[in-house]
Amino acid sequence: QVHVAESGGGLVQAGGSLRLACAVSGNNFWRYGMAWFRQGPGKEREFVAGITWTGGSTSYVDSVKGRFTISRDNAMNTVALQMNSLKPEDTGIYYCAADESSKGLRRRVSDYDYWGRGTQVTVSS
Repeated sequence: QVHVAESGGGLVQAGGSLRLACAVSGNNFWRYGMAWFRQGPGKEREFVAGITWTGGSTSYVDSVKGRFTISRDNAMNTVALQMNSLKPEDTGIYYCAADESSKGLRRRVSDYDYWGRGTQVTVSS
């Protein structure tokens, strides 16, 4: 099985920054579309950012555009999410997900095949 592991979450003040990292096992990382999802308290899990297998294209939910940046390093089997200008509404568990059936940018939870256990991001005001 492909294993996905997130790291880098924490507690920050509004306006601060965090960088999340995701490590993926196996030899086929380069084939996967990758994405970050989040789930806030009492909310459904939602798509945050996606990136195609080569990193050539990215997609973001409107609420994070201009503040978050997704990137990948296929040589290291890693994906990152740089989060700047954080807001309290960004609080939630952030999940890294891999899509083996697409080059990337799909937004539904059900589109993704491998998931990490999540990392908590808390933004205080």
